[in-house]
Amino acid sequence: MRLLSLLLSFCIALNLLAQTEQPVQVKSNIVLQSDSTAIIQFAFQIEQGWHVYAPDVTEGPTPTTLNIEHIEGAQLSGALTASKSPISTYDKAFMAELRYYEGSVVFTQAVNIRGNYQISGYLEYGACNDQKCLPPTSVNFQYNGIAPKTAATPAIVAPLNVADTPIVAPVAKLFVADTTSADIYSPVSFDSYNFTHREVRSDWHLFWLCFLGGLLALLTPCVWPIIPMTVSFFIKRTQNRAKGIRDSLIYGVSIVVIYLVLGLVVTAIAGPSALNAISTNAWFNIFFTIMLVVFGVSFLGAFDLALPSSWSTAVDQKAEHTTGIVSIFLMAFTLALVSFSCTGPIVGFLLVELSTQGSLVAPAIGMFGFALALALPFTLFAMFPSWLQKIPHSGSWMVVVKVVLGFIELAFALKFFSVADLAYGWHLLDREVFICIWAALAFVLGLFLLGKINIAHASQNEDIGIVRLLGSIASFAFCLYLIPGLWGAPLKAVSAFCPPISTQDFVVVDNTPHAKFTNYEDGMAEAKRTGMPVLVDFTGFGCVNCRKMEQAVWSDPRVARILNNEYILISLYVDDKTPLPEKIVVDENITLRTVGDKWSYLQYTKFGVNAQPFYAPLNADGQLIGSPYAFDENVEHFVSFLKQKDN
Repeated sequence: MRLLSLLLSFCIALNLLAQTEQPVQVKSNIVLQSDSTAIIQFAFQIEQGWHVYAPDVTEGPTPTTLNIEHIEGAQLSGALTASKSPISTYDKAFMAELRYYEGSVVFTQAVNIRGNYQISGYLEYGACNDQKCLPPTSVNFQYNGIAPKTAATPAIVAPLNVADTPIVAPVAKLFVADTTSADIYSPVSFDSYNFTHREVRSDWHLFWLCFLGGLLALLTPCVWPIIPMTVSFFIKRTQNRAKGIRDSLIYGVSIVVIYLVLGLVVTAIAGPSALNAISTNAWFNIFFTIMLVVFGVSFLGAFDLALPSSWSTAVDQKAEHTTGIVSIFLMAFTLALVSFSCTGPIVGFLLVELSTQGSLVAPAIGMFGFALALALPFTLFAMFPSWLQKIPHSGSWMVVVKVVLGFIELAFALKFFSVADLAYGWHLLDREVFICIWAALAFVLGLFLLGKINIAHASQNEDIGIVRLLGSIASFAFCLYLIPGLWGAPLKAVSAFCPPISTQDFVVVDNTPHAKFTNYEDGMAEAKRTGMPVLVDFTGFGCVNCRKMEQAVWSDPRVARILNNEYILISLYVDDKTPLPEKIVVDENITLRTVGDKWSYLQYTKFGVNAQPFYAPLNADGQLIGSPYAFDENVEHFVSFLKQKDN
């Protein structure tokens, strides 16, 4: 493999030079503005009909992002910016709102420098037209020098003229290991891609998830008792009922604004590129795991998470000395601070989930849903005060709600750790370990709901009630449902969260097909030897829909029989963080650093798409023998897809 990697670039240039496209030309440059500041420029010249994407694009094509590999004597200042505003449009193929540039554009990155400085890295971008996308392209750069000791007149930063200088252009090359079998790397074309087999989802499904989180937050001891007191205050502070309702509306809107700003702050701090990379980054996922464990343990009563009381006291005093809308807004802010010990873990969990969606607007939409659910009761009860007499009084049932939420947070903490564990191949949380811990959590939760164990000082002397009884039954049932998974049961209901069954050591009966190859070259060599067709499965360790397909569709006996007996199955994980034995320098612009980079590049170059799961039926020469297939849990559709080879 080391020898093959060293020969990649040479073989590519010889074999596919005639097929290359160069729709984008890029030149990099650095301009010193003073003795302490500089600007790195990337000038793009884009052919008509093609476009490159804005840094804040988080769904579908590759955004333009700056990646620093080494920096000394310098520090980035601000974010990557463009010389003009992007074009914004809804793309039906990617089913997302996309922002892109056409013609020419200059991206700039401000840098603070001091003394001897060294900066190296690469700018990555994707280029698409109406028919296809080229693979992600890297523009490598390396600058070093000595900052002037005396202040200089700031340089005029003018747009670079790409035509006047040598260009750095993306070349749609395919790496090959053997020039005698180069066809298996050649790009393929298909008249139409069946996007009806893609899951149609938008960020608004996150809105409803967070809206549910807001409803749960209402039931906690920090929020529920405050509702009648706050509503009564607005009604009694004025004899004018209409004014009381208006004030309560302003109070509700203030709550929405506070949490909406929180969502925007999360996006601003992390940045669109970071949000897009979070889903498989080990350290982000470990951080999220620790945070959810802390939140979960807090809900179980080990300790209380609370902001300094001086904060809420100061805001409350400020509210008393002001009037009008400002006073009402400060009251809403006081609620957010006082209720943090209960709402904080829920908000934290939701922000973690929203961040890993890779969507720029997800945190804002999610926090809007959460705040709307939290604010509605204050407004509705002010409009209909008689309803206050019908709501349940505060009591120990709210502690039960907190404990249940604590168990849920602990369970989801494992999901995030599992993503990092899979992507980096640590094997610390294989499938059977994951299932054991989830089953234990469900069992203990069932005992708590039955009143058999005391957690968080919940009363054990009162009747458990029908709701707790039904909850305990559901918890024990879930525990029993998980147990067969220890012997290989597919567990379709939770397949999106569990590690793949291939990580399990002991399986009695495994109906789910497993790829015989996780290396494209090896699998295609076997196809050449046997003459069997190939199904290339572009997947990911952190791909929820991939797990759903494997457990809900591949486990079907008809599908399993076809995959096991009639295809050579090759699974390529595009988020595999295993470093390549040696970096693959495809050309001066494109460097592949991990196994996942290699397979992601192959998917882009050969098929022109980057979504997972993506299934492509090929013959031994690497040519399509049917239309590709994406996410669709309909077994009949997938069986028909697999039988294309017989037509």
